[in-house]
Order: sequence, then structure tokens, then C-alpha cells
Amino acid sequence: MSVEPNRHAHDDVAQAEALHEAYNRLRQAIGRVIVGQEAIIEQLLISLLARGHCLLIGVPGLAKTLLVRTVARVLDLKFSRIQFTPDLMPSDITGTEIIEEDVHSGRRYFKFVQGPIFANIVLADEINRTPPKTQAALLEAMQEYRVTVAGQTYTLEEPFFVLATQNPIEQEGTYPLPEAQLDRFMFNLWLDYPTFEQEVEVVRLTTADREVELEPVLNAEQILAFQRLVRRVPVAEHVIAYAVRMARRTRPGQPEAPDFVRTWVSWGAGPRASQYLILGAKARALLAGRLTPEVEDVRSVAVAVLRHRIVTNFNAEADGIRPEHIVERLLALD
Repeated sequence: MSVEPNRHAHDDVAQAEALHEAYNRLRQAIGRVIVGQEAIIEQLLISLLARGHCLLIGVPGLAKTLLVRTVARVLDLKFSRIQFTPDLMPSDITGTEIIEEDVHSGRRYFKFVQGPIFANIVLADEINRTPPKTQAALLEAMQEYRVTVAGQTYTLEEPFFVLATQNPIEQEGTYPLPEAQLDRFMFNLWLDYPTFEQEVEVVRLTTADREVELEPVLNAEQILAFQRLVRRVPVAEHVIAYAVRMARRTRPGQPEAPDFVRTWVSWGAGPRASQYLILGAKARALLAGRLTPEVEDVRSVAVAVLRHRIVTNFNAEADGIRPEHIVERLLALD
């Protein structure tokens, strides 16, 4: 009777090796188009494997769209970009019903025309530029993997990965995402300016007559299999306990919260943060070629998972303290 579990374990080891090898090829392929940003690329792939979504913060001109489009190409996935504007309607995202007429019978009927949400990777550009009603249409699709139009429900094709961007500079005329909606994003990633050497390389490559041919490394079916593999990865109890303790320490009302959290934080991260810390750690371990995550994997994804789930108070603002500073201080405790 013990043969079946062993066979599954053997299959998982083979799959994990295949994922690690594919990840190396993915990095090489993406690196032919994107200069630097290795950490961002790794975290995007971790989020995709964990069936999460990402919120990417970065000033204009840092090649966010090119990065996501390149990831979609090497993963052989359908890519869609939605430019969020103040006049964008929910139906502009989900799709709408139009009236068509049968040429033979003359009978009219409604036909559903799919919106740009019907893709595997959706880039939601400047999500905070559109009103809450339209934001909610996207966020519902992220959560439910389906959309409802005129009482009819349509299932989205998996894998389904949303990467929403925000510009950190211009705040006039924007609609910030409420905390409950921010919580739907697994990671909050900050895109930094390139180093001098990287910027020289970017300018050299982008001002030349150069077209890069990219071969797909993984397809949708393989990605879905790897997503299921992430869920099957075993985790030691002390690693789970570390992740839960990390999330609980962000809550000022908990006895394990340190004094600086009580001073600077109004609301801490909920249980979803603990789940994403573990899922992120699992995916990171697999990408590194390991079959089970360690505490270091949890620590590696902690800032991206926690910073948008911590609501700081007036004391923190007065002291110049941001959520990521609090996470870094929590990491320094252990």
C-alpha cells in the first residue's frame, strides 16, 4: 500500500527539478530583453506559481509594461493591458453584451463580447486612476476567477495573474485602493531606478535597431501543474510558526507585538498574510531547486507580503516611518 505515495513523491521531485531548470531558462530569456530587475522577476514568478497577484509601484519609464509583456511571451500566455482612466467603466474590463441580428431569420439576440480581463496575464496600468466601482470589477475577478455580466457568469481561463501598477508620485485625481482590496494582492513590489551600469546597458540596447526573438519556455498547462506542485510542498512546523508569528507581531493589539509596533501601527496584517508568507516561501524554495522551504524563504518574501497590509498611524508619519521600515525591524528581532 505504500507504493502510491512514494510514486507521487518521486513525481514531485522530478517536477521540482523541471521547474528549477525552467526557471534558469526563463531568467536567461527575460534577461535578453530586460536589464537587471532580477529580484522583481523572481517575485513575479513566485506570485504566479502561488496563484497570487502583484501590485507594482514605480515611476513612469521603468519598463513595467515591457517586463510584464516579456514574462507573458516566455511563458506562452495570453497577455492583456488595461489603461485605467477616470472614465473607465466596469464593462470596459469585463466585457459587455451587444445586440446582433441573425441574417437569415432577422431575429435579434444578445451576444457577449469578452473584455480584456479574459487573458492569462493582465496588466492593470495605474489602477488608482479609476473610480472604486471599476477597481472593484477587477478585484472581484482576481478573487473569484470569474466575472458576472447581465446575470450570466463567465469563468476566466487559468492561469490567471493580475499585475496592477501605481505611480507613487502623482496623487492628485487618484482613488487609493482601500485596505481590504490591497489585501487581495499577494505582493507589493517597488521598482527602483537602475544602477548606472544597468542604465547604460538599457540605453545602448533600446536605441539600436534590435529585435529579440523569444522562445516560450513554459505553457499554461505546465504552469498549472507547477501551481499544484507548490500546494503539495511540505513545510516544517517551525517554518509555519515563524510565518504566523511574523504576521501576528504586526498587530498592535497582540501580546507578541513589540513596542515599536504599538507606537507606529494602527492595523496589522491579517491571516491572509501568514498564508502568503508560506506560499511565497514554498514557491521560492522550488525555484531555488529545494523541496521544502526554510525560515530564510519566509524572510525573503516578508517585505513584499506585509508592507501593504500594515496601516501606520500619525506617530509613524511624524517620525518618517513607513510600513517597510516596520517589517525590516521585525525581521531584525530574530
